[in-house]
Amino acid sequence: MSIKRFLKSNGLSLVFISLFFLSWIGQWLTGHHTYNKNREEDGLPAIPLTQYTFSGHFIQATFENWESEFLQMALFVWLTIFLRQKGSSESKKLEGGEEVDREPDPCREGAPAPVKKGGWQLWLYQRSLTIVLLVLFLLSFMLHLYGSLKDENEELLRKGQQAESLPDYLADTRFWFESFQNWQSEFLSVFSIIVLSVFLRQKGSPQSKPVDASHEETGG
Repeated sequence: MSIKRFLKSNGLSLVFISLFFLSWIGQWLTGHHTYNKNREEDGLPAIPLTQYTFSGHFIQATFENWESEFLQMALFVWLTIFLRQKGSSESKKLEGGEEVDREPDPCREGAPAPVKKGGWQLWLYQRSLTIVLLVLFLLSFMLHLYGSLKDENEELLRKGQQAESLPDYLADTRFWFESFQNWQSEFLSVFSIIVLSVFLRQKGSPQSKPVDASHEETGG
C-alpha cells in the first residue's frame, strides 16, 4: 500500500493520535513546570523531567482522564444496544431491526475468524468492544488510584506527616473528587451530542443526520 493510500485510509485515526501525543507532551512539560514550582515553594529542589515522569503527580493526572474516557465510551457502546433517543443520530431507530442486530453469518465473505469458529470465541468477539473498553477503564482506574495515592503521600512526606495507606486513602474524598469531576464532564459531553444531534446538523459528518432530515428522524 502506498503512503498516500495509507494516509487516506487512516486519516481520522492518525490525526487524533497525533493530537493525543501533542496534548500529552504538553501536559508532561507544563505539569513538570507546575510540579517543580510547588516544590520550590516548599523549599525543595526541582526534579528533572525524567524523574517527574514516574511521579504520582504525572501518573494521577494522566490516568484520571483516561479512566473517564474509557468509562464513557464503554457505557455509550453498551447502553445504545437497548436504549433509544428519538431524533438523535447517535441512536438506533425506535422500531424495527438494525444491521448491527443481525446474527453473524460465518459464510459471509471476509467474516472475522471468531465468527467462522463460533462457540466461546464468537461469544467474546460479539462483546469485545465493550469488554476491552471496560478493561481499559479498570486499568486506568487502578493506575489513577496508584498515582493519586503516590502523589498524596509525596505531599504528606514533604510536610513531615505520615503517609496514608490504600484503605484510608480510598475512604478519603480526594481520589473520588478527581474521578467524579472527570466522569461528570464525560457524561455531559455524551448527553450533548445525543440531544444536539436531534436539532443540529453538520454536512458530511457521520455523527450527524442528513441536513434535510426531520427532527423526528432517528439515526441508526
